[in-house]
Amino acid sequence: MAEASSPAPVIILNAPQLAENIGAVARVMANFGLADLRLVNPRDGWPQERAWASASGADWPLNAARVFGSVTEAIADLQAVFATTARPRELQLPVLTPRQAAGELIAGAEAGQKVGLLFGGERAGLETAEVALCQAVVTIPIDPRFRSLNLAQAVAINVYEWRATQADRPPPNFREGPPPATAEALLGFYEHLERELETAGFFHPPEKTPNMIQNLRAALGRARFTDQEVRTLRGVVTALSRGRGKVLEKIARRKDGGEA
Repeated sequence: MAEASSPAPVIILNAPQLAENIGAVARVMANFGLADLRLVNPRDGWPQERAWASASGADWPLNAARVFGSVTEAIADLQAVFATTARPRELQLPVLTPRQAAGELIAGAEAGQKVGLLFGGERAGLETAEVALCQAVVTIPIDPRFRSLNLAQAVAINVYEWRATQADRPPPNFREGPPPATAEALLGFYEHLERELETAGFFHPPEKTPNMIQNLRAALGRARFTDQEVRTLRGVVTALSRGRGKVLEKIARRKDGGEA
């Protein structure tokens, strides 16, 4: 899959209980190009060696992980945070699927915002007061007969949708191309082309010439030619006009009996 083109969301784990789950979250983050992991009051403190063992080599999110004393502190520098929960709340917040949330997060990141996903602890999830700090709720559409989802699985589903949504967007240019030609250069090309077309008898009947020129210029202008392209096209027009001259010269020689 292509490299991510916009800043990745921050992952915030509130009161995670098991070091193995923290390590598994780090592994998933590395799979999908995320690196900013924030831990709020991990039950057994931090760091925990078992987390690195569970990460299977995805050490960089763990090495850079920061610990906070509250959700408020952990999200203080973020402009958009979505809370992930499977339980209905009385809060009037937008409720999104992971795929819908991914689109919103990408749009926010591309607008210059720092965005994040907040996950609750394995046993209790998120409290209403913590969800109230967020701008939307993300709910995974799992089977209602069994709603229990492992913490790393929940993170994996959300960050996969973020990555997949981003990959479906048009990629940026590999490099910036040259700027479009100036109006002066374009006008020179237009006039050059129009003179040759007039000579060739293209503009007929004469009274429609102004409209034909306008339509021709509008069509060519939409291409946003660069200066080099304009020079190339003027060379094409010149070559065609010279070729026409050679044809006329041959015809004239034939008429004069100079060529069989």
